[in-house]
Amino acid sequence: MNDMTAAPATPLASPLPAWDLSDLYPSPDSPLVTEDLARAERMAKSFAQAHAGTLASLSGAALAAVIAEYERIQEILGRVGSYAQLLFAEDSTNPEHGRFYQTVSERITAIASDLIFFSLELNRLDDAVLEAKLEDAALARYRPWLRDLRVFRPHQLDDQLEKLNHERDLTASQAWIRLFDETVAAMRIELAGETLTVSDTLNKLSDQDRGVREAAGKAIGKAFGDNIRLFSLITNTLAKDKEIEDTWRKYERPTSYRNRSNMVEDEVVDALVTAVRGSYPRLSHRYYQMKAKWLGLPKLQHWDRNAPLPNDADRLIEWPEAEKQVLDAYAAFSPELAAVGRRFFERPWIDAKLRPGKSGGAFAHATVPSVHPYLLLNYHGKTRDVMTLAHELGHGVHQVLAGPQGTLMSHTPLTLAETASVFGEMLTFQALLNTASPAQRRIMLAAKVEDMLNTVVRQIAFYQFETLLHDERRGGELLPERIGALWLKVQTESLGPAFEFTPEYSVFWSYVPHFIHSPFYVYAYAFGDCLVNALYSVFQSGHPGFQAKYLEMLRAGGTKRHKDLLAPFGLDASDPAFWNRGLDVISGFIDELEAGG
Repeated sequence: MNDMTAAPATPLASPLPAWDLSDLYPSPDSPLVTEDLARAERMAKSFAQAHAGTLASLSGAALAAVIAEYERIQEILGRVGSYAQLLFAEDSTNPEHGRFYQTVSERITAIASDLIFFSLELNRLDDAVLEAKLEDAALARYRPWLRDLRVFRPHQLDDQLEKLNHERDLTASQAWIRLFDETVAAMRIELAGETLTVSDTLNKLSDQDRGVREAAGKAIGKAFGDNIRLFSLITNTLAKDKEIEDTWRKYERPTSYRNRSNMVEDEVVDALVTAVRGSYPRLSHRYYQMKAKWLGLPKLQHWDRNAPLPNDADRLIEWPEAEKQVLDAYAAFSPELAAVGRRFFERPWIDAKLRPGKSGGAFAHATVPSVHPYLLLNYHGKTRDVMTLAHELGHGVHQVLAGPQGTLMSHTPLTLAETASVFGEMLTFQALLNTASPAQRRIMLAAKVEDMLNTVVRQIAFYQFETLLHDERRGGELLPERIGALWLKVQTESLGPAFEFTPEYSVFWSYVPHFIHSPFYVYAYAFGDCLVNALYSVFQSGHPGFQAKYLEMLRAGGTKRHKDLLAPFGLDASDPAFWNRGLDVISGFIDELEAGG
């Protein structure tokens, strides 16, 4: 994901695609929206009246029918919720979009309150009783969903507390998240006579001109510094809110809930973090010392981290060429993969236009299996934007292939959700690298290393920052200066001796939305990148039937855990050597750059 929405310095000649959300609903005021919400509300109330307190007495076939009914309600709620979310992402400064998003969120929360009993009651079923029911083939289909649901069994509260927690979420954590989003979207930064959005200004940090980068870095620091007390209050409040919930639910560590959600053991995440931190010297420290030398600088400042390299005349890549590069790379690996990807370009499923108020960065939204995913990008015509397109298309293809698993089992945990996206990005990168001249190859390798460092090293540093912040918050509220000190500590450790940091960098933690939206989400990027690096090395080694096994892995959606998905490739994420195998790929690229001088 990148943070850029600025207009490119040279305008693109080709029109950029915009999505058409009418496959979900014609408009926010469409009667279909009202009808679906009313239908879901009736179904949810009827569901609760018919089934609350009865699950233990049902046969396996009858319980399977009840789960299917529950899934149909979730499908309706997912469709309306996706529509509201995508409209808001399209333009969060539009007050009507904000109002619609909030209204829909409140209705969905109220409707879902009638469904809370279901997962709680399922989890109260005795293991032996449930196993007996699972002998029925209809219920056995839902075994993966029931398995994952029961991971939270030791942490659930009684029904009334769960209902209260669910309903107050809108005025608790969700309200603070909305405040953060709307504050950042409304911020304007003065730079060189221009009034820019945050995303516009962040884009300047990749400018060829160091003076522009420095001015942008200082302007971002000032803008967030002016709002730092608000962002600190939001962060402190959300961390305390999480501590309260974790305490009631008896989670051992602030990270434990996220790990359970990702269906990954605490020790596997710890092994990943230990491996990456142990590799800082051979990865980020080594690379950035080379970069400082290439740029002719004794020390790098934070605004130099994403600076283009000298002689990096990154030409403008028009949208049709980007489409061809990505689809050709996919097709060379698997025609079937490319055929699914082509649908996104043939139909209005991608929004790549640059406009004020649009969500920064890029994402793929799965919506619901009965519709299709949508991709949001901010396309500037740079090589990195082609890589972002390849990445998000991987998500979209994965979501399409997993769709037949249904609403309850098509979604993968975050740790596996990045598999197809990072793999698609690697396919595209390798295809372009194979046709590059020696000079282009060096630039491309450096750009790829920087992307990988941003995905692995930077995200693990983010994870360390969150860990320190949440641990310390349990002892009381943290002042903005203290949060800034924790940020600088992990940045210094991860980026290494090539950097020195000017004072304004201490507030840069406050623009990272993942800290607000999804605590401890960030390690999933590193998990996915290292996993794909290991997977790609297996592909390069000529592993028999790799493509067929890979497509089967994507089709599995959320039905299998990482151990089962990786076993056909001879990989095991619980083996410490697994992570080093992934990190070795990055180190190998740096070796090649180092050898080239």
